[in-house]
Amino acid sequence: MRHLTIATLLILGSALLASNGADAVGPPTPDRALDMYAKPATLVDIGNGRHLNLRCTGDGTPTVLLESGAIADSMTWSKVQPLVAHSTRVCSYDRAGYGFSDAGPLPRNVDAAVTDQHALASAAHLAEPMILVGHSLGSNIVRRYAQRFPSEVSGLVLVDPPPQHIAEFSADWVKTDDAMRAAGLAFYRACEKGAQNGQLDAPPPALKACLRGPDPAYSKALNAAIHKNKSRPAFWQTVISVTEANGALFAEPVSATEKYDALPLIVLTADAAYAEVPRADQKTLEAAQDATHTRIVATSTRGKRIHVAGASHDVQIDHPDAVASAVAKMMKQVASTQAAKRSFP
Repeated sequence: MRHLTIATLLILGSALLASNGADAVGPPTPDRALDMYAKPATLVDIGNGRHLNLRCTGDGTPTVLLESGAIADSMTWSKVQPLVAHSTRVCSYDRAGYGFSDAGPLPRNVDAAVTDQHALASAAHLAEPMILVGHSLGSNIVRRYAQRFPSEVSGLVLVDPPPQHIAEFSADWVKTDDAMRAAGLAFYRACEKGAQNGQLDAPPPALKACLRGPDPAYSKALNAAIHKNKSRPAFWQTVISVTEANGALFAEPVSATEKYDALPLIVLTADAAYAEVPRADQKTLEAAQDATHTRIVATSTRGKRIHVAGASHDVQIDHPDAVASAVAKMMKQVASTQAAKRSFP
């Protein structure tokens, strides 16, 4: 099996070419519950003529805001959001350039995502302080949000944060990873050019891998919407910018200055995140994953780590109940903290 880059690992499952459809004998029946993702929910004006697509369900407080991974949109939370909605108000959204959201100014790095997220929470009048849930790169985004706007966050649930500073465990892996990221970026740029030229509807052979064909687990309307959204030049421009930014982001270790004091924090570790990776790479990535997650937990005096057995990196798809359970635990912690504050003003 070939070496996999960290950029590739971050988009496996819920990004460019992946499917939520289960393996089955014969074509699966389209899941009509997913048809809600074939059209925008609420397009929130965040200023400067830009809109982000926001999906909120359920009632109650605290508000739970779900942050997707590197190249995923709000549909990645399709299994988690209904579970959380039984208990409180929960929202997911499409980051700039993805799904039904407008593009954002480049570069699309973590700080740009946090600025948009904050503008969205303000414009949509999301009740604060919020519980923020971030998957993969989304965990880096919500961590940065909590650093910049601590009074607006009551708890963090981090779903399999990506390993950082892998050079600590294998310099050779990083060299190969950098080379393959460069090759990936060249491919994305070709796709972006194809999108600019309107070629992705009937792509030439060199561009056929830019987008997958219709997923039999999705309806015709949903497949058409996904194809249309990912045929936009803005989508590919965003993918390129995010991939470029991630190279620098994940090269660094968790900062020694990253602290959340007593903010409740849960890290979910996917125990089978690298099961499909060659054994030598698997050991490197698992060591980096363990170090990263341990360091993140230590940023809070109320940090806790939960291992999810048998889960791939896409825990929210493989084991949505584990994510919902972590959110429920966080809600109890937040309620306890708020009760203590009322008792001792």
